[in-house]
Amino acid sequence: MRHLRSLTARLPWHVKMGAKLVLARLPVDYGFWRRVGLFRLGDMDSPEYAFAVVEKHFSRAARARDHPGGVVLELGPGDSVCSAMIAYALGATASYLVDCGRFAREDGKTYRRMAAYLAGQGCAVPRLAEPITVEGVLASCNATYLTGGLASLRTLPKESVDLVWSHHVLEHIRRGEFLDVMRELRRLLRPGGVCSHSVDLKDNVSDALNNLRFSERVWESPFMARSGFYTNRLRYSEMMDMFGRAGFGAVVLDVERWDELPTRREKLSDEFRRFSDYELRVSGFDVLLRPDGDPKVHEASHVRSA
Repeated sequence: MRHLRSLTARLPWHVKMGAKLVLARLPVDYGFWRRVGLFRLGDMDSPEYAFAVVEKHFSRAARARDHPGGVVLELGPGDSVCSAMIAYALGATASYLVDCGRFAREDGKTYRRMAAYLAGQGCAVPRLAEPITVEGVLASCNATYLTGGLASLRTLPKESVDLVWSHHVLEHIRRGEFLDVMRELRRLLRPGGVCSHSVDLKDNVSDALNNLRFSERVWESPFMARSGFYTNRLRYSEMMDMFGRAGFGAVVLDVERWDELPTRREKLSDEFRRFSDYELRVSGFDVLLRPDGDPKVHEASHVRSA
């Protein structure tokens, strides 16, 4: 399996995209594609990686808020509900995990490994009853797993969350739903709450801008959007604008840029050629959003090369 993943990583972008278009329509469940490395929703089933990610967002929130802890909401937990265990270990009183489908691993091995890792870090470990199930893990952490995306967010009560966080997820929200999702997060945050997001603006096949080659009509079609490599293609300035329109003040903590465009400008669809090279070279960023903050965007000076 590792050899197959290494081989696919070396394939040209158009070959990988074409293969995913075909493979996504075969009568094979997501678990198989995850095992062979062709479709994965992040690495949150890896204890060390997952702990580092959650701790980073919690630490940022603690620095930005007067009272850390409380109720947390993660957008896009992906391949596991390990983040609920980590949130419990870091002092959260309750967690919501919101995704657009049920993608979390069902095997007990994943959660035993996470529990062992937490114990090794000297953290509080939720008590997992055998046989270990996703529902049992959630119950042990006072966590709720919702899989209806935007519709699930709308079921949650106003001002019920202290921290919202996501890691390489905002770019996957459907373009037509992005502003509505941001407005829901604004509705859910309590006064003094904060959102911490890490956003990856690279394409999902070759870490470049090959997703910008297609017209909006083609890219947003169900055929393309359901093929395992969809991103909403919102650029940095567009996301910042939507954060403001949703009622957030934004503090940009970190910006990552390519030294030069990874995909030639003349290969991009017309709607993206209007952006400057400076804008298109943003490959990712980290941002804090406050519902009671200055609506202007405050940018950090820390810029890294992709």
